[in-house]
Amino acid sequence: MAQKPSIPKGTRDFGPVEMAKRNYIFNTIREVYALYGFQQIETPAMETLQTLMGKYGEEGDKLLFKVLNSGDFLSKTTDEELQERNALHLAAKLCEKGLRYDLTVPFARYVVMHREELQLPFKRYQIQPVWRADRPQKGRYREFYQCDADVVGSDSLLNEVELMQIVDTVFSRFGIRVQIKINNRKILSGIAEVIGAADKIVDITVAIDKLDKIGIDNVNAELREDGLSEEQIQKLQPIISLEGTNDEKLNIIADVLKDSETGLKGVEELRFILNVLKTVGLKNEMQLDLTLARGLNYYTGAIFEVKALDVQIGSITGGGRYDNLTGIFGMPGLSGVGISFGADRIYDVLNQLDLYPKDSMTATQVLFINFGEQETAYCLPIINKVRECGIRAEIYPDAAKMKKQMSYANAKQIPYVVLAGESEMQAGKVTLKNMETGEQQLLTAEEVVAVVQR
Repeated sequence: MAQKPSIPKGTRDFGPVEMAKRNYIFNTIREVYALYGFQQIETPAMETLQTLMGKYGEEGDKLLFKVLNSGDFLSKTTDEELQERNALHLAAKLCEKGLRYDLTVPFARYVVMHREELQLPFKRYQIQPVWRADRPQKGRYREFYQCDADVVGSDSLLNEVELMQIVDTVFSRFGIRVQIKINNRKILSGIAEVIGAADKIVDITVAIDKLDKIGIDNVNAELREDGLSEEQIQKLQPIISLEGTNDEKLNIIADVLKDSETGLKGVEELRFILNVLKTVGLKNEMQLDLTLARGLNYYTGAIFEVKALDVQIGSITGGGRYDNLTGIFGMPGLSGVGISFGADRIYDVLNQLDLYPKDSMTATQVLFINFGEQETAYCLPIINKVRECGIRAEIYPDAAKMKKQMSYANAKQIPYVVLAGESEMQAGKVTLKNMETGEQQLLTAEEVVAVVQR
């Protein structure tokens, strides 16, 4: 007996219902991006490892899916190297390509390669899958879609303001209540400077970023392992556990960082963003959260993260400013800021809260019943008219029993069925049946269109 096929852990199949839901998500995000002047691009699923490695920190590098070289990929390795079983060393020799880990680094590579063609500032959005060799769990997959928007070539903090407006608009359209968390890497750098651990900024931010997941005691233990003294760890405690309004938090942290030029610059940037957002009137709460660190090393300014309020799940959107990312590819000084919607987690949230609009789930709107060759020949021109008016219609392909055809309509949740027998053909009309109410009307093709559209 043949073995039943399966798919890799952390990946999923999506049937017609799931795809209707996913397209609702993608189309909503796409429409909002377009409202703010963003243009769409796409990049390859595979990038060279030279492009990907070293951009996500040590932890991120471990999660890259590497692709074996084509042909005899062992030809450049010795028996000694194989016997040593040094995975990292072998991967470097056997693999030149990897699946993209996110959309931001490929975007930076794209900007550098196409610089002469781009009008700066360049506002792009990108909706494509990414891959991470992570341990699959609820809300965390190895293959998932990101929906990114980035602006490069502008230092203006108005870009951060607009990105927060985009986040607010998208989740308002979905009907998901969220909290938008914001911080600034300059503030975190200032904290490290003030406690006398400027060289430990990456270790501190990686540890703080885990506060929600592992708790304060484990964060402190990790900081000790990273070489921070008890005095330095104690100085961090009041900063990590700040409370109050956004303005109160900014005032307290500004006082703590009064001797750090970098830290005060971060406070100034956050104050500007939050003050401007007050004037535009967001529907969702903005919260300054100094424990928000986002482990990716390339963030240099404001950083963002979005949490759903009514569902227990990880971050559903994140992003930040990365002033020097393109410098890695030979183009220093090009500033950028971006956000990424986690489409798969948004999908799970919308499912749990049952927030999908009914019309977004409807594929076929009208099913034409098949009574035989003569009736089908009569119906086909009418179907064409209906489709020309933008109504999604199909005819059952076989002249099967009426019960079977009606069951098909019910299973697909098709709201209307058209019947055309001898009496309808003589009258030059069709019978339109509302599958929800059972009401039937004898109508012309034009009247069918009017009723379905209404």
